[in-house]
Amino acid sequence: MIKKTFKIPDMSCTNCAMKIESLEDDLDGVKEINASYHKLEMVIEYDEAKLTDEQIITAVKEKGYTAVVV
Repeated sequence: MIKKTFKIPDMSCTNCAMKIESLEDDLDGVKEINASYHKLEMVIEYDEAKLTDEQIITAVKEKGYTAVVV
């Protein structure tokens, strides 16, 4: 398991954060996602053997947001 922080510069409200956190159900290998619209970031804990940064960024993009590895 690895924990990484991604900047989400276009997140603007609690609903946005909840939408980002719902990726936990969509992505295989995710243990936990915490999104903060105040900090404009998400912290994701996941199994790096099952999931790559690119897959996470693509999944965030499909939700309508931009993700950048910090």
